[in-house]
Amino acid sequence: MSTENTPPEEPNVPEQPLKEGSAPVAGPEETGRQRLAAGLWPPRVSRAQLIVALLLFVLGLGLAIQVRSNSDSGAPLRGARQEDLVRILDELDGRTKRLEDEKQRLEDQRKELENSSDQAEEARKQTVEKERQLGILAGTVAAQGPGITLRITDPTGQVQSDQLLDTLQELRAAGAEAIQINGVRVVAGSFFSDEGGGVGIDGKKITQPYEFKVIGKPQDLEPALNIPGGVVQTLEKEQATVAVTRSAKIVVDALRAAKQPDYARSSSP
Repeated sequence: MSTENTPPEEPNVPEQPLKEGSAPVAGPEETGRQRLAAGLWPPRVSRAQLIVALLLFVLGLGLAIQVRSNSDSGAPLRGARQEDLVRILDELDGRTKRLEDEKQRLEDQRKELENSSDQAEEARKQTVEKERQLGILAGTVAAQGPGITLRITDPTGQVQSDQLLDTLQELRAAGAEAIQINGVRVVAGSFFSDEGGGVGIDGKKITQPYEFKVIGKPQDLEPALNIPGGVVQTLEKEQATVAVTRSAKIVVDALRAAKQPDYARSSSP
């Protein structure tokens, strides 16, 4: 049998035992593990990753503390008896009721103050209006409004003080509210007198033509002067000329000084 193509057998060499302390020769698999370990340790952490990790740690710690605090705060109520819970609820209801009553009391006080303020303001307005009205009647303030102008021309000088006084009384009876004659304010206490060549009003002499400026309702004032046998006809008998003109605005601006009474005093406290 030919043996030309049969490879020669390798000699059987026995394995030599490893000596103590000697390192085995690393194979391919052991070298891969070493590379993996070298890539994982020591870890390569960037500064940004470290900051994020620290923030996450602080956030988690805060949440844990909050949860623990909430759990501790509710612990007394969880362990309370039913009677204690009922008493606590009653106390809360009583406190709520007291707060509601205090709120209502303050609301009522506020409304009372507002009403008092409104009443005081209304009283002040009424006082001012009353003072204005009394000032018009007393002649201490100027006035304006609708009315008439009465002009008496007396070329013969026959018109006397009593005829002007009758004219004044007729105007007042017809609703005249403010009157001035030739720049003299006529009031409740005014008096007329005959003066040489004219007429005196409260000691002030005026001469013709006599001009009355009268504030009142024109529809009442003018007819009162023109009634049969009235002021106009009486003056015309004395050869005087009378002209009455209605106006939407009459200004009575002659003023009188306020007179302090000598004896009369207010009876109100």
